[in-house]
Amino acid sequence: MINLAPSDKALVPFVSVDNMMKLVHHIGVEPMMRGIADYIEADFLRWELFDKTPRVASHSESGVIELMPTSDGDVYGFKYVNGHPSNTADGLQTVTAFGLLADVASGYPVLLSEMTLLTAMRTAATSALVARVLAPEGSKVMAMIGNGTQSEFQSLAMKTIVGIEEVRLYDIDAAAIEKCATNLAGQGLRVVKCKTAEEAIEGAQIITTCTADKQYATILTDNMVGAGVHINAIGGDCPGKTELAPAILHRAEIFVEYPEQTRIEGEIQQMAADHPVTEFWEVLTGASKGRTDDAQITLFDSVGFAIEDFSALRYVRDQIKDTDLFLALDLLADPEDPRDLFGMLQRAKT
Repeated sequence: MINLAPSDKALVPFVSVDNMMKLVHHIGVEPMMRGIADYIEADFLRWELFDKTPRVASHSESGVIELMPTSDGDVYGFKYVNGHPSNTADGLQTVTAFGLLADVASGYPVLLSEMTLLTAMRTAATSALVARVLAPEGSKVMAMIGNGTQSEFQSLAMKTIVGIEEVRLYDIDAAAIEKCATNLAGQGLRVVKCKTAEEAIEGAQIITTCTADKQYATILTDNMVGAGVHINAIGGDCPGKTELAPAILHRAEIFVEYPEQTRIEGEIQQMAADHPVTEFWEVLTGASKGRTDDAQITLFDSVGFAIEDFSALRYVRDQIKDTDLFLALDLLADPEDPRDLFGMLQRAKT
């Protein structure tokens, strides 16, 4: 836990956007994603300890606002996150977020943090952790289809955790390809700009799809996907939003975070309610098998889950200890006599 003096227990450590960026640069983008991946893996290995529920979502025509709660019995966490694909037309982010950790014993918050940057990093860290386990051995090339906010993080996480050496970029928006290629220049990856999704997939052992439109879409058709690849499908993340042709799902071994949520929001919302899937935590613990042969198509149908956010917040909480990369936020009314809240208010008048 962050160490605050007993008299300061009502002060909540707050990591602002500015301090989060300073923390990332202090640690390094790739080392930080490796660290977050380690925390996610550790929490997945104790998956059964956590409270689990599908996120609480409020949908509108323009997007979705969600709350993502969980607890390991000692610490409670939640994330507030939105997803509004049309925001970019108004100069706004598609996804923004903040999160909180609290002490279960007292109910007092122990960390409040921005999570727009942190969500991008934890999503990439999760993708790369799963690919490290499920992708073909020796994977060196990834196709990155959809070159928006997540694309650079995905590419660098796959580089540092999986060992890819080349990323092949495609987006329907040529400016997005140029943006991603420019940002990845000098980052130790061969970057290939492609004119079609088919060209991007050529020679790739890992295919990542991350598009923004809130609709049933077919980013990958069945004939585009050959044997022996790993698909990292992270763009389909709400009801009515998918990226893969159903025929691909019938050919692939599908791995998910939390089936009760993925069946509502993931690629498998297109399938029968009893379509078989494997929970990824079971692969880590050895309870289920991962990739079983070279020709197998593995598919990570990722929608993001609260435990991953909990892990990322737990990582940040540990990293800011003994630093000045947070503000002590006066968030909680905490009178000297806990029964005299009104007296505290009156004394403040003078």
